[in-house]
Amino acid sequence: MPLDWSVVGIFLMVVCSIGSFFLGRHFSRGWRARHRAKEEAAARARETRQQRRARERRQRPR
Repeated sequence: MPLDWSVVGIFLMVVCSIGSFFLGRHFSRGWRARHRAKEEAAARARETRQQRRARERRQRPR
């Protein structure tokens, strides 16, 4: 009994959707990293000297 074309079409649509999701996730990693770095730099530029020193103390290895 051959498969109905609508079943094959739905299957292909699901497979392509899943593939598109994972490709988009993979290729957006670089953009997200650059965007996050830019936001962190802007947050550091807005902080006061006291906030900067407190952040540096927290980040300093013991």
